[in-house]
Amino acid sequence: MSDIPEDLKYTPEHEYVRESDVDGEVFIGITDYAQGELGDVVYVELPAPGDDFGHMEAFGTVEAVKTVSELFCPAAGEIVAVNDALEADPGLVNSDPYGEGWMIRLALESPDDLEELLSADQYAALVADADDV
Repeated sequence: MSDIPEDLKYTPEHEYVRESDVDGEVFIGITDYAQGELGDVVYVELPAPGDDFGHMEAFGTVEAVKTVSELFCPAAGEIVAVNDALEADPGLVNSDPYGEGWMIRLALESPDDLEELLSADQYAALVADADDV
């Protein structure tokens, strides 16, 4: 069973959004379910601070031993920071996806974008349906 924290928002593509200590900024990464499905993460390609992305626009890729997956921006905004620790240790995505394995910090252009995201219960149902296939 995947860890699905109640205080986060989720996309159907398996990204999560966690509020930061700065109003209007959020952390984005991939979920525990996603990292488990990918397997051992060996490389993460992330944008540069200052880059702008639209709602659900691809912002990078995560490469595992067997596959490469695109990362989608759950809300429009500007990248204010990237997790440089992933360059040296991409395995943080596997070991601590909701903590040290975060990928980008985003200044939200439109906080209303977050209203379209899934709650923990909705995401759990999505994951359960995927596991039933």
